[in-house]
Amino acid sequence: MQELETYFNELVRQYSEPLYWHVRTMVGSHEDADDLLQDIFVKVWSALPRFRGDSDVFTWLWRIATNETLSHLRKARVRAALRFAHIDTEAEKVSDPDPYFDGNAALRSLRKAIAALPDKQRLVFSLRYYQELNYEQISEITGTSVGALKASYHIAFEKIKQFLTDND
Repeated sequence: MQELETYFNELVRQYSEPLYWHVRTMVGSHEDADDLLQDIFVKVWSALPRFRGDSDVFTWLWRIATNETLSHLRKARVRAALRFAHIDTEAEKVSDPDPYFDGNAALRSLRKAIAALPDKQRLVFSLRYYQELNYEQISEITGTSVGALKASYHIAFEKIKQFLTDND
């Protein structure tokens, strides 16, 4: 048990910050990303005894984080629908900088364009663009074929380009 605890603590130490930023690019707010990170590590702790090493620990962690984040986004969308909130309002909220973010107008526009993407496209774009993962790694994380990921990334890129052109 002590070995498992030591390994878990090492995972938390090594991956907390990169996982935080992975989640943050998807949800936008620091508070949501912080809460999700705690939920992710609870899942990791409970699943760690069953981890057989069939996949790389990095892709295993990112898959857990991705699934938790997508689940959170689905729940948030349902809550927004129940409150009759418009999805653009939610996307705007996600893309608005927090008090700790001092970005310029171009970066805010890019964040808004990314926030307006469907969840899966936003995920693929974030993993490829920000985290610079290759399509094979993204495929392992998402369980999606490389061809479908390339198409999704291309569509996301074109939507972002269009958004930035329209809002220039």
